[in-house]
Amino acid sequence: MVILYFIVIKLYAAAITVAALFNKKAALWVKGRQHWRNKLQSELKPGEKRILFHCASLGEFEQGKPLLEELKVNYPQHKIVLTFFSPSGYEVRKNEPLADYVFYLPVDGPLNARHFVELVNPNMAFFVKYEFWHFFIKELRAKKIPVYFISAIFRPTQIYFQPFGKFFFGILKRVSHFFVQNQPSLELLYRNGITPVSVTGDTRFDRVFQNSLHAKSIPEIEQFKGKGKLLVAGSTWAADEKILQGLIGELEEEYKVVIVPHEISPSHIESLLSKFGSTAVKFSEFSNASSSKKIMIVDNIGMLSSIYKHANVAYVGGGFGSGIHNILEPVVFGIPVFIGPNYKKFREASELVHWKGVFSIRNENELLNRFLEVMNDAPRIEKIKEINNNYISNNKGSTDLIISFLKINEIS
Repeated sequence: MVILYFIVIKLYAAAITVAALFNKKAALWVKGRQHWRNKLQSELKPGEKRILFHCASLGEFEQGKPLLEELKVNYPQHKIVLTFFSPSGYEVRKNEPLADYVFYLPVDGPLNARHFVELVNPNMAFFVKYEFWHFFIKELRAKKIPVYFISAIFRPTQIYFQPFGKFFFGILKRVSHFFVQNQPSLELLYRNGITPVSVTGDTRFDRVFQNSLHAKSIPEIEQFKGKGKLLVAGSTWAADEKILQGLIGELEEEYKVVIVPHEISPSHIESLLSKFGSTAVKFSEFSNASSSKKIMIVDNIGMLSSIYKHANVAYVGGGFGSGIHNILEPVVFGIPVFIGPNYKKFREASELVHWKGVFSIRNENELLNRFLEVMNDAPRIEKIKEINNNYISNNKGSTDLIISFLKINEIS
């Protein structure tokens, strides 16, 4: 099975290399890994204590950032080596001030893992949520380096717990300790003989709470909103935008709409502009003259969590595809949130739909009807604010629990 795993990884890397000929993101993936050994040898300074902190992409970085901040404070003698698998993480955070070094993680393989671990030589390694790379984790443990997974969550349907998934389950057994999001994850691991587990929750709650305290006001959004109400549609895909089109056409004049698409390529932005016609303006072209427009389309990245601060209501995309994006970013501001039907593998979404702080819709008509029902009921909006604020408050604190574990167990 190890050989098959290695072959699949090689084929994946080869496919990305071919895709790099015509795909910008794939090209960054390939270019970022070229001469990686030389980069590590030239940049890493000898004699340092180091912590390896790995994130698949930007979302996992944001999820793990509260712990990264505390590691920096509690282990000042260590240098932070931050790694990413995806360009969407590395390209945005390659100058991250919390990290002393930022690299792409090389493609998993026995030689890559051996050389990478020898060069970085961390005192401990953290992986955010998933990223179970066989050779890297095997090499870290062979060097007696503790390996921790934070904000992990497990379900019985995952491959690790299937009869044909023994190889992947073997990767889990090499992890030093799992900091999991919930009790069912702990119980599932326990039933399968993995006991170095603590329920510490999800560090995303700490992150969104921090963001809410420091969220910046965006003058363009404030001016665009004016004295009316604002619907923010975040991380939308084409299917979400199609669903939203009907709602936007029925909204009263007091509502403005900000759409922050997941894909901000020029072609997609232009497609959205043509879809909404003269009522829409791009954020980058907003001016006093366009304040009367009904729709703003944000054509850059990194603003969404602060934009939610200005919202009266939010729609979070992804629920008509493989799964919703981060609903906690708007929930932390106490506003009603609408999502598509594919949310049940996300704990926070399932719980908030149950508590009626978040609302799942299946089609355009249902979105319109539920939106009008909720937003025209002032006492209900106040109740939603209470539900969502309490949910964040009751679930934050994961970072402190992880740091306490490391201190109690004298991890250094």
